[in-house]
Formats: sequence, structure tokens, C-alpha cells
Amino acid sequence: MLEFLNKPYPFNDDLKHNTKIIFFISVGVFVFLFLFQPLQIDSFATREKYILVIGLGIVTFLSLSLNLLILPSLFPRVLKGTSWNVKKEIFWDLWILFTVSVGYFLYYKALGIMEFGFDMIIKLILFAIVPTSVLIVLNRHRLLRSHLRLANELNQKLKENKSSPDKLVHFVSDYQKDNLSIKASLILFVRSANNYIEIFWKEDKGIKNQMVRCSLIKAEEVLKDDKFIFKCHRSYMANINHIDKIEGSSQGYRIYFEKVDFPIPVSKNYVIKLKELI
Repeated sequence: MLEFLNKPYPFNDDLKHNTKIIFFISVGVFVFLFLFQPLQIDSFATREKYILVIGLGIVTFLSLSLNLLILPSLFPRVLKGTSWNVKKEIFWDLWILFTVSVGYFLYYKALGIMEFGFDMIIKLILFAIVPTSVLIVLNRHRLLRSHLRLANELNQKLKENKSSPDKLVHFVSDYQKDNLSIKASLILFVRSANNYIEIFWKEDKGIKNQMVRCSLIKAEEVLKDDKFIFKCHRSYMANINHIDKIEGSSQGYRIYFEKVDFPIPVSKNYVIKLKELI
């Protein structure tokens, strides 16, 4: 059980997607509260019901906006996908539920409705633990199956569509002594390293690398005509012709190169581009 709780889980930091989620959940909460009238809503007159339900919908919207838009923007190092796991996701979802419940409590208190006490917040959280955990487990397995299936498809396409143009490209350094000229077909990948880029390429039966003082943006410009080399992450460009394999996990995809002892991440924004190229 503890091993499963520590398994990686994708943290959703897509603010555009989260904005849609916030809107639809807030509307859904409004409709649910108005139709089923829980939390003693049915005891109010029609006009008061509208005021109460609209207010609770706004509280839901503000609470979700705080957790899904503001906090990820303020604390990107804490709320990041690379170290996220199932356990953190469960606590995160319960925290969101807690903040929404506290918002409801304060709203009821502001309206002078004291029947909705703090004990109701605790009950809501306790009731939500099991369904929240089940949904997280099911979602993780769904993502894992989806990513593994696409990774297998891409690996099959890699074997079918490899090509090797033989063009010479020139990386001009801010310091001339670091300039590098190399055949584009030999490049494995390029990664950003602060004010430098690090270029990895095949030479004979081994792998070589060199730091060049320039930005990844300049490297993109140099390689813009070489369609088999594409940006797969904000810090990486990869040559699809040298990819050894692609692995999919619940957090996304990673590219592996032969004789390179670390994987290259593929951001979700670039997965479609990778699939198109292959």
C-alpha cells in the first residue's frame, strides 16, 4: 500500500485546462445545489435559495481558483509534476475539499446560518476520502495505459520511418573558441544549461558532448530546417532518428538514447508534435 502511495502521479499545472475545470465544476455545483438542495437549502424561501446557491457557487469558484491557478503560479517548485505522487495527490484533493468546505462555513456564518458548523466540514472530508482515493487510483491507471499504448505506437513508428540527412550545421558561440560544426544527422540531442547549450552527438562507436555558449533559441534557429530534430521540452531538442525507445508512465513520456544513461523528458505540449514527426 505504501509503495503504491509513493508511485508517481501527474500534477495538473495546465492553467488553461484548470480554468475550464474550475468553470464547469462551479456551474455543476450550482446546478446540484439548486436541484437537490442539501446543506439545509430547502428550508429557505425561493429568493433566499437563489442568493444562497449563487453565493456557494461563487465560493466554489474562488476556492478552486486559489488552489488550481494562484497556488501553482506562486509555488511552482512545490507544486510540480516531477516529484508528485499518489499520496500527495490524495492530500492535495482533500486540501481543496477542505478549503471549499471552510468557504461554505464562512459564507453560512456571514449570512447568520449557524447550523452549518465546523463538524460538517470534518464530515465532508471524511466522507470524501474513499471516493477521492478511488478516483485517483483509477485516473492513474487510465493515464498509465494511455501513455504506454502511445509509447508502443511511437516505438513501432520509429523503426519504420528513420531517415539520415547529412547536412553540416554550425553552432556559433559567444566565445569563438567554443564554436562547433557538426553533421546534423549525428546529433542525438541538445539541452539547455543556463547560458550554454550542451550538444550530444555520435562519433565512431561512442557519444561525445560539448558546451557552447549560446541559447536554446539560437540552436532552434540553426536546426530549423532539420525537421527530424525537434524541441521536446523547454530545455531539450531531440533527434528522432537516434531515439532508442520511448517510455510512457502516469506522468508522461521519456525518450531514451543508446549509451546515454539518463532519459530526456517530453512535455505534454510536444507529445502531438513527436507523434506527427514519427
